[in-house]
Amino acid sequence: MKTRTLAVSMTLALLPAFASAAAKPDELAAIRQQIQSLQADYEQRIQALEARLAHAEAETQAAKQTAAEAQAAATAPVTAPPSASANAFNPAISAILSGTYGDLSNDPDTYAIPGFALGGETGPGERGFSLGESELVISANVDDKFYGNLTAALAPEGGVDVEEAYIQTTALPQGFTLKFGRLFSGIGYLNEQHAHIWDFVDTPLAYRALLGNQYGDDGVQLRWLAPTDLFVEFGAEWMRGDAFPAGGAADDGRGTTNAFVHIGGDVGDSHSWRAGLSQLRAQAEGRETGATPDVFDGDSNVSIADFVWKWAPHGNAKTTNFKFQTEYLQRNEDGRFNGLDYDADQNGWYTQAIYQFMPRWRIGLRYDRLEADDPGAAFAGTVLDTLGHTPHRSSAMLDFSNSEFSRLRVQYNRDDSQPVSDDQFFLQYIMSVGAHGGHQF
Repeated sequence: MKTRTLAVSMTLALLPAFASAAAKPDELAAIRQQIQSLQADYEQRIQALEARLAHAEAETQAAKQTAAEAQAAATAPVTAPPSASANAFNPAISAILSGTYGDLSNDPDTYAIPGFALGGETGPGERGFSLGESELVISANVDDKFYGNLTAALAPEGGVDVEEAYIQTTALPQGFTLKFGRLFSGIGYLNEQHAHIWDFVDTPLAYRALLGNQYGDDGVQLRWLAPTDLFVEFGAEWMRGDAFPAGGAADDGRGTTNAFVHIGGDVGDSHSWRAGLSQLRAQAEGRETGATPDVFDGDSNVSIADFVWKWAPHGNAKTTNFKFQTEYLQRNEDGRFNGLDYDADQNGWYTQAIYQFMPRWRIGLRYDRLEADDPGAAFAGTVLDTLGHTPHRSSAMLDFSNSEFSRLRVQYNRDDSQPVSDDQFFLQYIMSVGAHGGHQF
């Protein structure tokens, strides 16, 4: 195109020279007019050709872009909306299989902690080989607004206990989440975790004595996650009030309220932490504990402070990592115990550290302790009699995880929760079969 334009320009430039040598004035004027006409005509043609070229180049680029997008769409994984996900009609199903071997120097059938009325199955476990509770978990998205989960504990004797059966929202605005049904409360740090997630065979003494291992009940929970760089979460619960330390479903089945706040964040790319404060306010109407049983009517309020610190080099916990965890629980009970006026405080705490020193292998140490007010001479000889004893325990464990679905553990407890020391040795296996979701922080 540039070559043709140059040739035309040279031709038009030379024509006047030839014309001036042989033509008359009238003829020169006519020639100049023709030259001007030719020049205008060629300029219009050149502009038209340039416009067609630009249009053709644009169409070619658009075709290439469309082809690239089509290729990317053809090779990209297909992500279905929640309402049409594979789990909508085919829920994720998993089973947790566990068992222990226990060697205890004291008879576990006579287990008691002086100063505390224990609720539920809160002993150290059985001697010899025993099958633990197997968990059956079924979960799926109900649709694009709700998620459902069922966790059933299958007892070795054949009984079935529904640990959790709840619906949770997935699309509430402004950081809110609503959960309703049967659920483990969000108080504390350890309370929401199922037994197969625990770092030790047994729960801390403070949870055993003050919450009956862990607090779960029927009710509703509302959480709000603040839109901040720092993790800030508030939660409130309204529960039926059947589970220890409540009892009797007081206030027409609205006997317990809970509230909690959690904050946390990262320190560099290797450290993370979380801290929390919780308050459980329960009413008990005819709460029965023990085989006799003992009966309590009144208020049982539990406050919890928790803190967790985790370390993994550059956030990669596969090879090595460390976790420090501690909680302090304080409970006040005010009412009537076996017909006698009763008002006392009880508290407990634990501290534990878990270190994965190489892939698959972890070691852990834990120390826990309880304290209870002396309720007075009227309660001498009852389970609330402290006998001048301060319950405490030291634990050490070593476990091996061939994968995230299997774990083998050995643990030793020097248990002084009773006046007579108990040397406890445990071997434990925990196996997860089927689809299983990730765990919380």
